[in-house]
Amino acid sequence: MSALSMAPPRAVLTVVGARPQFIKAAAVSRVIEARAAIREVIVHTGQHFDENMSAIFFQEMEIPAPAYSLDIHGLGHGAMTGRMLEQLEEVLLRERPRAVMVYGDTNTTLAGALAAVKLHVPVVHVEAGLRSFKMQMPEEVNRILTDRVSSVLCCPTRTALANLRREGYEGFGCRIELTGDVMQDAARYYAEKSAGRATAMKRLRLDGKRFALCTIHRAENTDDGARLTSILGAIDIVAAEMPVVLPLHPRTRAVMERVGLGTAALAIEPVGYFDMLQLLTRCAIVLTDSGGLQKEAFFFRKPCVTLRDETEWLELVEGGFNIVAGADCERIIGAYRRMLGSRPDFNQDLYGSGRASERIASLLEETCG
Repeated sequence: MSALSMAPPRAVLTVVGARPQFIKAAAVSRVIEARAAIREVIVHTGQHFDENMSAIFFQEMEIPAPAYSLDIHGLGHGAMTGRMLEQLEEVLLRERPRAVMVYGDTNTTLAGALAAVKLHVPVVHVEAGLRSFKMQMPEEVNRILTDRVSSVLCCPTRTALANLRREGYEGFGCRIELTGDVMQDAARYYAEKSAGRATAMKRLRLDGKRFALCTIHRAENTDDGARLTSILGAIDIVAAEMPVVLPLHPRTRAVMERVGLGTAALAIEPVGYFDMLQLLTRCAIVLTDSGGLQKEAFFFRKPCVTLRDETEWLELVEGGFNIVAGADCERIIGAYRRMLGSRPDFNQDLYGSGRASERIASLLEETCG
């Protein structure tokens, strides 16, 4: 870890470690820096350690370099979370921030929240209130526990706000706010920047071609051989009709190699955010088990098929922008054909009109005093 000579008087400690968190943090950090009312200290736990999933994001998105890099990765859930908790406590004792900000639902999120609350530091949770109602998902456990110990809960949607109210959070002494979704802020800001810097379309020779974009990384799919086999079978059927670009998460690639699964998709290494934005803006349809990519598909007016049994983004399903297809091959293909022929109204404002970061920065200023 690198040390700062002196802790700032009104510091907020931002804890990130996974690719979606870098994107969200970029949007909020830019507003914090412009306001200059508080100072941000970024801690990178190292949960995503692949160069294409970590360092390249900080470079591309002009995120301030982390003050601390903990380099914790490649461990089981308990060991990873425990080691993060231990080292984050050391950082907190050194920096003594007025608040700790965490994003989403990863082991990094939970470790940051637990380390802070045990030292009586207020926790600001961005993306609070999301629920899949499936406790077998480690992400569901992480988000519920993080919500419960947070002082400020920043809800991206009205559904998330309703979840917290239904669970009794208005009686827990915390502040619940509907802020909108910072992912939309980031998508709007970086879409223009990506135009001259992304190279994915050229590298893959996809210019002028109709193609699908797919990602698979959730443990529920990668750790279950039957589910993964079924999903890849569906992807192969889609690939017979149009190219399918599949940036492979390291865990997914490792599982496929271990069990001998192949794919007819264009399986490529993970791409940076600018390349992903380019692929999103040019693709015909998205097939994914990623929560973030479901929303980004909506931001860029693309139909989406979710390769899970549930989604936290119910408003996308209710609005006809997304179909939850699970892992069954026939259901996936049916959903794919239905969404390709759909014409949903993408002009709806579901995620805060690109001003979520400003709302969150204001809440941080109030929390830091």
